[in-house]
Amino acid sequence: MDSAQPYRFKTITEYHRQLGLPKPEHPLISLVHMDEITPPVRHGSFSLIFEFYSISLKRIYNARFKYGQQTSDFDEGVLFFMSPGQVFGIELEPGTTHRPDGWMILIHPDFLWNTALAKTIKQYEFFGYSVHEALFLSDKEETMLTSIAKNIEQEYHTSIDRFSQNVIIAQLELLLTYSERFYQRQFITRKIANHEILTRMETLLADYFKSGALKEQGLPSVAYIAASLNISPGYLSGLLKALTGQSTQQHLHDKLIELAKEKLSTTSLSVSEIAYELGFEHLQSFSKLFKTKTKLSPLEFRQSFQ
Repeated sequence: MDSAQPYRFKTITEYHRQLGLPKPEHPLISLVHMDEITPPVRHGSFSLIFEFYSISLKRIYNARFKYGQQTSDFDEGVLFFMSPGQVFGIELEPGTTHRPDGWMILIHPDFLWNTALAKTIKQYEFFGYSVHEALFLSDKEETMLTSIAKNIEQEYHTSIDRFSQNVIIAQLELLLTYSERFYQRQFITRKIANHEILTRMETLLADYFKSGALKEQGLPSVAYIAASLNISPGYLSGLLKALTGQSTQQHLHDKLIELAKEKLSTTSLSVSEIAYELGFEHLQSFSKLFKTKTKLSPLEFRQSFQ
């Protein structure tokens, strides 16, 4: 495998063949046991692009993973998800002798055709998360998800009949539902890391407001904030929702209203001037948002301080 360019796998069969695995029993879905994989290189780095979905529970020793622009050690058991077309890189340290542990479910989009999961799978935001946002599992959670993965493997090992796809789809939906639950748990239990992200976001917003960028560019977008924090927009929104009960946009509006209150109560600027400084093109838009948040118009709020 050429380590300079990402290697693109169009089919699950092609992936099996490249990594020294037997031909998959089903061409559109497969469970791969990580300890059966023959690495394409003994050390150094290489990148992969799948044109199918993957759900992976992996431990690879003396290795670093790069998913998108994020890098992480994967000595611990973590679950992460990839959509078709995402780039996944692995860097093996010299002298790596341990085989990886875990499993990987590969799902070609054609397997989902004409099922409800074909649409709903795109709604699971963790398929777009960066690798350092992977799901850390407890032993109990890992055992539970591994049991579901084995059920999927057992089903396609049996004779394929008209019920096979429905049974496997049901197991995949169950696995994804549990994963969603565990992600929400992680937002809460990993409070130190999550609060560190919130602190960084508050600093970012404070600097943005002080710079005068509001007047020129308006509120920063969710994508801009997430990129500045090196996390995905979906992860940022999920984190804020879990910890504050608000979306990123709602959080931004609250910060904006706080700044508006400060200007209304401590400066002699007109309401129109304040609206302009806060990036509003139209006074009506500012007044509407302010009243929605405070139940008062900007003038009524100012008068309460006189």
